[in-house]
Amino acid sequence: MQDPIIEELEKKFAGSVEFKKIDADQNMEMSAKYGIQAIPTLVIEKDGKIFKKYVGVTKSNVLEADLNEALK
Repeated sequence: MQDPIIEELEKKFAGSVEFKKIDADQNMEMSAKYGIQAIPTLVIEKDGKIFKKYVGVTKSNVLEADLNEALK
């Protein structure tokens, strides 16, 4: 359910935002770093720090607003 939302945002923010998809089960180090305990978990980083973190499916308008805020 989250993938189509992310794909839409990748197109909107192409060249401005880097999107990465990580398999939490295959990358335990990253899971621990971000405290991932549920799937999906989305993290927006700014300047190497967590700007926002979402657990569960997150609506496009919420993500888009926070991405725009992070780009300021």
